[in-house]
Amino acid sequence: MSPEVFLDVFSEALKTIVIMVSFIIVPSLLVGLVVAVFQAATSINEQTLSFLPRLIVTLAVIGLGGHFLTETIMDFTIEMYNRIPEVVG
Repeated sequence: MSPEVFLDVFSEALKTIVIMVSFIIVPSLLVGLVVAVFQAATSINEQTLSFLPRLIVTLAVIGLGGHFLTETIMDFTIEMYNRIPEVVG
């Protein structure tokens, strides 16, 4: 396997990972930021107030975006199977 093929496969894998993780983490980060601003404005220091909305949003994103995540990983897997001759040969 040549270094160019390895770098291409590696960059494609990293791109897929970043897309899938960002799809789940970014909404949770935004909700966490909103809750933190709310807590700072009202001086409420309850830990569960920060945790519960992020958990609900993360589960909702996984539930609603599960099809997209599954499709993304399936496309990547099919692409890697199609590239086996290029990698081996």
